[in-house]
Amino acid sequence: MNPIYRRRRLVNAFNLFVSMLTVAFGLFSLAWILWTLVNNGLQAIDLTIFMQSTPPPGSNGGLANAIFGSFLMTLIAVLIGTPVGILAGTYLAEYGRGGWLAPATRFINDILLSAPSIVIGLFVYAVYVANVKHFSGWAGTFALSLIVIPVVLKTTENMLRLIPNSLREAAAALGAPRWKIITMVTLRASRAGILTGILLAVARISGETAPLLFTSLNNQFWSSNLNAPMANLPVVIFQFAMSPYNDWQRLAWGGALLITAAVLIFNIIGRTLFGQKLPLQ
Repeated sequence: MNPIYRRRRLVNAFNLFVSMLTVAFGLFSLAWILWTLVNNGLQAIDLTIFMQSTPPPGSNGGLANAIFGSFLMTLIAVLIGTPVGILAGTYLAEYGRGGWLAPATRFINDILLSAPSIVIGLFVYAVYVANVKHFSGWAGTFALSLIVIPVVLKTTENMLRLIPNSLREAAAALGAPRWKIITMVTLRASRAGILTGILLAVARISGETAPLLFTSLNNQFWSSNLNAPMANLPVVIFQFAMSPYNDWQRLAWGGALLITAAVLIFNIIGRTLFGQKLPLQ
């Protein structure tokens, strides 16, 4: 056998073995994490966790107030951040091919995309919480929306850039104005990718603890007032997991399992209802 060919086969076999070993290690780690989470979390899942608020130590209770607070703040943050991210991403993809504004926007967005969430929480604390003199659900919502915007913006821009120019040219040849080409052709063709970006943003903010520690803080009681401290699952999980009480630790495992299951179910529903294939080039 040719020595060069033999060497290439050996290198290929080694690289394939290392790749399979890396994949196996990743899958084993993921399975271990999920098994630990499910094994400990299922012990806390019952009707009480959805019906009662967070309890004091040694008492029975649930996570109803934290579940409601997390759902409300996440929903409003997505409603605020998604339109801003989609509009900004559309501008960068369709109009931002020259000038200084587009590169500056991309640079700032990349900084926000890679910034630690605790920095965003401190920013909202300094700008909003320190001025109004109290923690609130609105502050937590604003912090989460600042995390949503760069994720949606980057995904929207990348998906729109994948749309072939032939589609735009065909629509322009039919006499369609630029705004109609964007809304009826490019955005429709890339909506599956944009939806994926929104789902990624939701998955990221669902478990964020650091920004909420400086903004919404926590509330042991049921509250729907966004202008006051509001309970949320990430902060409750953090506080309960660090406590020495077994009943609180059990609720922390249950809350972690709820967040994981909610993100998984939301992704499956989103991809099933809105999933589509990109148009053929």
